[in-house]
Order: sequence, then structure tokens, then C-alpha cells
Amino acid sequence: MRTTPHRSLAARLLAVVALAGVSLPALPAAAAPHPAACTPAQVVANGGFESGTSPWSQSSTSVITSRSGQTAHGGSSFAWLDGVGSTHTDTLSQSVTIPSGCDKATLSFWLHVDTAETTSSTAYDKLTAKIGSTTLATYSNLDQNTGYVRKSVDVSSFAGQTVTLAFTGTEDSSLQTSFVLDDIALDTSAGTTPPADPTRTPAAPSYTVSLSSDTSGTVWTGHESATFTNASSTALGEVYLRLWDNYHGTCSATPITVTNVTGGTAGALSVGCTALQITLPTPLAQGQSATIGFDLGITVPSGADRFGHDGAFSNIGNALPVLAVQDGAGWHLDPYTNNGESFYSLAADFRVTLDHPSSLLVPATGTSVDTPGTAGRTVTTATASKVRDFAWAAGPFSKISGTSAAGTAVNVYSVSGISSSDAQSMLSTAETAVDAHAARFGAYPYGELDAVIDNNYWFGGMEYPGFVLDLVSTTALTHEIGHQWWYGIVGDDEYNSPWLDEAFTDYATDLALGKTGANCWNSVSWASSAERITNSMAYWDAHSSRYSTVVYGYGKCALHDLRRVLGDTAMAKLLKDYAGSHWYGVSTTAEFKAAAQAATTTDLTSFWTAHRIDG
Repeated sequence: MRTTPHRSLAARLLAVVALAGVSLPALPAAAAPHPAACTPAQVVANGGFESGTSPWSQSSTSVITSRSGQTAHGGSSFAWLDGVGSTHTDTLSQSVTIPSGCDKATLSFWLHVDTAETTSSTAYDKLTAKIGSTTLATYSNLDQNTGYVRKSVDVSSFAGQTVTLAFTGTEDSSLQTSFVLDDIALDTSAGTTPPADPTRTPAAPSYTVSLSSDTSGTVWTGHESATFTNASSTALGEVYLRLWDNYHGTCSATPITVTNVTGGTAGALSVGCTALQITLPTPLAQGQSATIGFDLGITVPSGADRFGHDGAFSNIGNALPVLAVQDGAGWHLDPYTNNGESFYSLAADFRVTLDHPSSLLVPATGTSVDTPGTAGRTVTTATASKVRDFAWAAGPFSKISGTSAAGTAVNVYSVSGISSSDAQSMLSTAETAVDAHAARFGAYPYGELDAVIDNNYWFGGMEYPGFVLDLVSTTALTHEIGHQWWYGIVGDDEYNSPWLDEAFTDYATDLALGKTGANCWNSVSWASSAERITNSMAYWDAHSSRYSTVVYGYGKCALHDLRRVLGDTAMAKLLKDYAGSHWYGVSTTAEFKAAAQAATTTDLTSFWTAHRIDG
């Protein structure tokens, strides 16, 4: 393993050594996006009730509460409607403005129904959710559950309107029913379909996975299927699965095994056994879809790695086989790099069922629901939409939860040895960071956010959609959460253009932490004429000591310099609009340069040349 840890605190300090610790001016108000662009937003304020009662209206001061008898989904406060046991009505409401220009708006909330009613057929007590005069959903004592359940309602038809979001709970004359609400959010976006690009295929992947673990959570076996569509005008006769974690073993003893392939014929493993060709029985024409399936085995090696176990705690990143991308340059079958990432993939839907011992907590990408399994076991079902990868962990973690001011549920999972004060500090950091990034680039779309904290990580931190690994470090965790936008939501070819996620994320981290990067470009010193911010991982693997300095440090300094050329307001608008137009899509250097040039009348040609940004 290399001596400069991947995204380590040391690497980050090296990258920021020239930065002045000056506070940024207040975040400028973002200008309205271009008519064709949607600026994603979360429009419910104080959805987790952690900031008092404003701007909610409640029928009594006891509705928004932290009193005993019920518990919060995240944080300490919640909204408790009814639960009196006699004729009673409680209301909770807030005025919201659903912006126009976005074609998707989704109301979500977590609901716990606790009742003393014994009937299995009559709805005596009811909770109604409304927008304006429209009833969205009705729940009753018949919906009782032992914990919270996430509810989601499409409210896209209300785009461009200011309406009242209201919850009304009614009880009849006897036997209480409590309707407990928490983490209410209303997210708008450009829809769930990634920007169309017929050069990138197979498109619209959907993965269904069912795995069962051994008692330690280090061996998982089961089945995976992948459904996909050919977006290209050229017939698709084959696909490739990336078995990334075979890098951590040998070709004679691979940690990831794929057997019994259906829907195609498996070829030989290649690229260090990290790529598996599957020939389709009939080539797919443009617009046609197919499904492949296979049995899957995962053996987690020892080591505090992004794929490895630190004692009883396993991290299982990049273990699920995902489809490689074919674009205008052909198939992207780049090798695994331990220096950075090679993980170029398109936004996909995942449904992953993980059967594991109940003694293990299993944080994962997406929104998870636990149900009882066989004796002593739990089944965690995680669903995630439009994510580029899926990761999880397994172990006897300590867990604390909270909700950001903007309504994102955040969970921190700590290994043994992490103090409760450090865990709480990381929870606060995560809540602040997710809101800071969302305010600049668009609302966080992945529901909850899980952070696994372990100070033994040699690599510092690692990002996956909705799931990050990190040390106890405010800077590192703010950085990894920034990757939810720059890599996760706005994708890129990480092997050939690593600056598009690392430099942009380190720039976002500076903004979130109030650093301006004043004069940091003055400290740039190139090692050779071949060194460019935009070099690929092939170059950086051959010059590994310069990777963090140039890609992270010089890359973000270049973006700070660009902000000074454009002005704070124009730069903020550029990045927010650019994220919106590439939401769930793929960014390229050429596209970003074109967007930046369109944002100013100043010719940027000499800027790109001076900052060694090619493409």
C-alpha cells in the first residue's frame, strides 16, 4: 500500500498547506437557473423538529415534543399527534413553495403508529396528509407498526405553487392511537431519469441482490441480477461486469466469485480478474433491454480497508459486481487503483436484501428497513435509486442518529475505541456538511446518510452513495460527504478524469469550512511539463507522491481562481446550474469548461492553459 494514505488527513493537510484560513463571505443567493435547468431543493423547513417549532403551526404546544412515551426517528424531537384515548384532533402544518422548472417533487416522512385498538378491520382513528385541499394519503390504527416506516408521495403536480402541507390526526371516543411523525422532507429534482447520452451504454441499470452472511459478517453468498437497456445505436452483443475487489486477492483465490451465469455466456476474467465478459445470446438493438443473473460469493479479507474487516467490523465497498460503461471511447475496463478510484459507472437502482445475525448492525447505501429473519437473524432490505454503486458494513457498531436542519436523516456508526464525544462530533459535522453542500449544489436526494467511523483506516476516508467511511476528522468527513454531489450525483470517469470529483469536492469542502483559498495558486510548483491537473490515474499511479498535491490541492486552487475571475455569485450559479444539468449524469472536463465560458464574457483560454486544465 502506498505511503500517502488515500484521502488521508495528511494528504489533505498537504493539499491545503497554502490556504489562508480566512472566512468566506456569506453564501451568495443563487441566481435563478437557466430555464432548461432544474435546481434541486428540499423545501420543508425544520422537518426533523430539532430547531424548535418554527415555521410549523400546531394545534397545541404538545404536538412538537421530545417528551417520554415516544421516540424520535432521528435526533431528539418529533411530532406526536393524538394518543389521548378520547375524542380528539391534532393538526400540524407548514406553508411550502414547490419551485417550478423541476419535473419531480416527492414528499417523504417517517411515521410510527402506536395504538391500543384491537380491531384488525375498522379504522377508528386516522391521520390525513394533505397539500392544499388535496388529500395525499390517509393512515389509521390499522397501520400500527413497531417502529418507523418511511412514507413517500409524489407531489410533482404542485410545482410552481405555494401550498399548505398539513397533517391532521383524529381519534374517536376510546382507545388511544398515536401518530408520530419525524424527518419530513419535500425534495424537488429534475426527475429520476439521468440525462440521455446515447454514447454511454448499457443504460438504466437495475440490480436486485439477495445475500446471506456467516456469523461474523465476513462471508456473503447469494444471487444478483442486473437488468439494462442498450442506449447506443450500435447493437450491444456483450457486457462486462466489474469485480473490483478481486484486486484484493489473487486470480487463483478471488474474493468475489461469479458462477452459474444466466442470460448470457461468461468468458474469462481479465484486467487482473476484475472484469468478466458476458456475451449476450442475441445482440440488443437500441432501446432493447436484457437481464443477466448469477450466483455471487463475497469473502472479506482482513484489514481496515474500504473492502476489509477491522476485527469484528467489516467494510464491504465495491463488492457487488456492476456493469462497465461503453462510450465513444469503447469499453472502460481500466485497472483498479489503490491510489484513488477507477469506479466509472452509470446511475442505477438497487434493491439489496442482506440476511445477517441480529448482533450485527448493517449500515448501507439507500434507505434500509429491518425485519425479523430466522432465529437470531435479521433481514435488512436496502433500496436506493439513481446511485452509482452500493456499499455496506457489518459489525457490532455503536449507533447514534440525528437529523440535519434541512431534514436529512444522518446515522453515525462507530467501531469500538471511538469515544461517544467523537461520535457526537462527527454526527454534528455530518449534519452541517450535508446541508452546506445541498445549499450550494442542490438538495441531497438519497434519503438517509450513513457514516462509519474508524480511526484505523489507512486511507483516511472513502465515499459511496449515501454511505461514507471516515476517520474522526471534520475536514475529512466534510470532504467525503461532498462526494455525494461530485462523483455520486454528478458522475465522472474517475480513472481518466479524477480531478472532476476530487478537486471539485475539495473546493466544496473549503467553502463549507469557510476557507477562501486566498493566494493558494501562488504556491503551485510543477514537477514536470507533463504534470497536469487533468491527468489520468495511469499518470498518477506512476507519480503517486504528486497525486494529492496536484489533483486535490492544485485542482481546488484552480477552482478558487476561477471563482475570482467569475465573481462569487457567478461561480455559485455556475456550479449549482452545472450540477442540476448533470444530475445523475456524467461530467466531462470539456463540458465544464464550456459551462464556465458561457458564464462570463472573459475569454478563459489563457486561464485553462495557465492552470493546466486540458480537455
